[in-house]
Amino acid sequence: MARTRSNKAQEPALDELADVTTALLYRAISRSGRHELARSFSALWWSGVGAGLAISLSILCKGMLTALVPDTAWAPAVTNLGYSVGFLVVIMGRMQLFTENTVTPILPLLAYPSIGRLAQTARLWSIVFLANMTGCLLAALLMVYGGIIPPLQMQGVLDVSRHYADVAPMNHLLWGMPAGFMIAALVWMLPRIESAGEVLMIMLVTYMIGLGGFSHVVAGSTELFIVMLKGEIGLVEVVAGGIIPALFGNVIGGTVIFAALAYAQVREEI
Repeated sequence: MARTRSNKAQEPALDELADVTTALLYRAISRSGRHELARSFSALWWSGVGAGLAISLSILCKGMLTALVPDTAWAPAVTNLGYSVGFLVVIMGRMQLFTENTVTPILPLLAYPSIGRLAQTARLWSIVFLANMTGCLLAALLMVYGGIIPPLQMQGVLDVSRHYADVAPMNHLLWGMPAGFMIAALVWMLPRIESAGEVLMIMLVTYMIGLGGFSHVVAGSTELFIVMLKGEIGLVEVVAGGIIPALFGNVIGGTVIFAALAYAQVREEI
């Protein structure tokens, strides 16, 4: 009987500890967001361009596997292992990726809203997004015109890119929501994970994004630019039919849904 009372007495303390831990996690990510908001244009720009180039490795590696794996029902389970490579380089390299910024600077904005912080967030988003697009375009130019990929592997890259470009705009919007939510969830989880587990978690989450066929605006832009440079679609179709719908989908999933839920659960504690 005494043991039962003791266990019951401990339950509120354990719940309180969980709330404190979540609030501290929110504050830690918010502190990181405030740091990003304060960075100079040059630092954000070149980090964002590097991220656009590096994340294109996801398309390159997935394309290489696509070229080598037989066209079977289980092939995506293998080829999407390559999709994780670019994300792994970008996130472990602490480069500026737009979809990470759908949650990191939003948390301090939700906790302490102001016109100034909103303007800072808009500045951060604009710089990082345009820098990512620049990096993706440079990567696409290198892959299409640079002669840096053997013909067989390049055919795999083209097959992967054409498949993404064939998706309807509304599907990019809808399929972008899970991708945005999953990247935001990854950002939320990483501070709790030991360094040895970061690689595994990044690979698992991004592998699932690729396996699900979800639309990621930055990685997908490389695919769209590749098909455009091959003369198969126009710039208007790239922007209006692919980039903008996926962008809105990622923002809805990462900011409107995940970041808002993260704030809702800790607003009383902070």
